[in-house]
Parts: sequence; structure tokens; C-alpha cells
Amino acid sequence: METSLHRQLKQLYAVGDAGQEIRLGRFRIDVVRENQLIEIQHGSLAAIRSKIQFLLPKYQVLVVKPLVVRKYLIQCDEKDGPPVGRRLSPKKGSILSLFDELVYFARLFPHRNLVLETPLVEIEEWRFAGHGRRRRWRRNDFQVADQKLVRLVGIEQFRTSGDLLRLIPNSLPSPFHTGHLAEALGIRRWVAQRIAYCLRHSRAVRTVGKSGNSQLYQMRRVKKIA
Repeated sequence: METSLHRQLKQLYAVGDAGQEIRLGRFRIDVVRENQLIEIQHGSLAAIRSKIQFLLPKYQVLVVKPLVVRKYLIQCDEKDGPPVGRRLSPKKGSILSLFDELVYFARLFPHRNLVLETPLVEIEEWRFAGHGRRRRWRRNDFQVADQKLVRLVGIEQFRTSGDLLRLIPNSLPSPFHTGHLAEALGIRRWVAQRIAYCLRHSRAVRTVGKSGNSQLYQMRRVKKIA
């Protein structure tokens, strides 16, 4: 079922005489604006990878991947019932969450016909107690009824591999390994390894050797996409 968040983002991008839910062959496109196809994907990018791969050779495609930076949890006793509680989720997202999804687009991005856009959003997540009766609000003891946009914090856009390097600190040594990257970003090593994977496949960095068991990377001088 389509969430309120998805509908709200479609309205945000469907400016002017843009069309929504347009049939194109076997696909349905969220928004068609002038000569650009816009796909809004709050779920995993893996779900639309084959669709985007099919569209890219012929069409200009904008993939909109909202990233939740703040979430308010609205609790209800039953679906469509009145709220009985509201609290701020302790989990906070950031622009680095993009790399969690970019792994699924590693062989698609960058492409001359592809733009990735990441609205940073605050949302409400409306939940109701599981099994249709009031229960204690324990972890995973709920079902999600809807998600709603509260505030658009900002929008980041990525067209080239060089755009990804904006997210990487300039203080990294050259060459660097994922330990350096993890320390600079304040993240775990395995998360840094995922980021390095995306950077390498997008050709933002190249491998230049090893230090012990660690791959060494060097940032490329990025060229424009042909």
C-alpha cells in the first residue's frame, strides 16, 4: 500500500504539467516531468534496479531516494485509531545512509542518463499494536500503518562519481584504507568497507596496493561522464 510519504513526495516533484503514475510499456512511472522519468523509492533500491537498468539507455531518469534523518513514532491501539503516544525514535539517519542503498546500484551509477537525489526528511511513523489488541509497546510488537512527511530538511543530488567524494573527508591520507575512512567518519569498519565498495565501483577511487590485509585506495581525478 502506498504511504502518505510517497504521495507527498510525488506531489513535491510533480510540478507544472507533470503527470503521475504514467504507464510506460510494462512499467508504471511515478512522475513524468518534461523529458525526465522520476522514480521515488523509499524502500530498497534493489527493488527497482532492473527497472532502472531497462530505462536508462533510452530515458533521462531521476531516482529519488528519501533518507530519514529523524523519525517520530506515533502509537495507536488499533489501525486508524487515535494516537495514544508520541516519541522520538533514538535512531538517526544521515546522508551516509545513501551508501547502504548504493551497493545495489554499484553497476548502474554513474550513468549519463541517471541522477540520484536524496531528500533528507523528518517523518512520522504511525504504528498500531499487533494482533488487533492493546499490548505493551515492546520492540517489534507493532505494525506500521503509515509514514508521513513532517519536514524536508534538505536535498542532495548526485550525478557523477565525483559527487560522492563530497561525502568523504579531505583529511584522509593518500593512499588510505577503510580503517582511515572509519576513523574520519566516526563509523564502524564494516560500514567503511561498504562505502569503499561503492566508491570503487563508481570509479571515484582506485585501488593502489595493500597494507597488510587492507586494500589501499586513492581518489581519482574524476572525468565527466561521456
